[in-house]
Amino acid sequence: MLQEIIRWIASTSASKVIANVDWIIPAVQTVHILAIAAVISTMGMLDLRLMGLTGTRYPLQEMMDRYVPWMWISVLVLLCTGAVLITGEPERSLGNWVFQVKMGLLASVLLLTVVFKQLLKRHGDGGERPQWAAKLTGLVSLLLWIGIIVAGRWIAYIT
Repeated sequence: MLQEIIRWIASTSASKVIANVDWIIPAVQTVHILAIAAVISTMGMLDLRLMGLTGTRYPLQEMMDRYVPWMWISVLVLLCTGAVLITGEPERSLGNWVFQVKMGLLASVLLLTVVFKQLLKRHGDGGERPQWAAKLTGLVSLLLWIGIIVAGRWIAYIT
């Protein structure tokens, strides 16, 4: 089934244009990497705040309100540029188990972010939410984002 989807994508005119115009993939990869930097910058700051390592003078809700929108904008750019890269080289990405791991990590960290934001809205900066839960959430989120970057780099080297 997956091989049929890969073959179908590769046969489209969009895939052929992306694959055959020399500047498209490097240009899109550049934007993709810049969006990764934006995600890691914003989520890194938030995750470090959750772990109590930086920005502790700011309320957690204020930090979430400040950084999470930038994360979503960057993720949208990543999804758009990623779709172009997949269209241009479907076998390299969709057919690669490392890419599938990367997508699983991405889904996990996005779900974690949504759940934590909802819990924060419900319980506020303190009170019922134990401090260790925030620290664990920050650590897990940071590790997931690092895993996404590592997996993204390894896609080029693992088949």
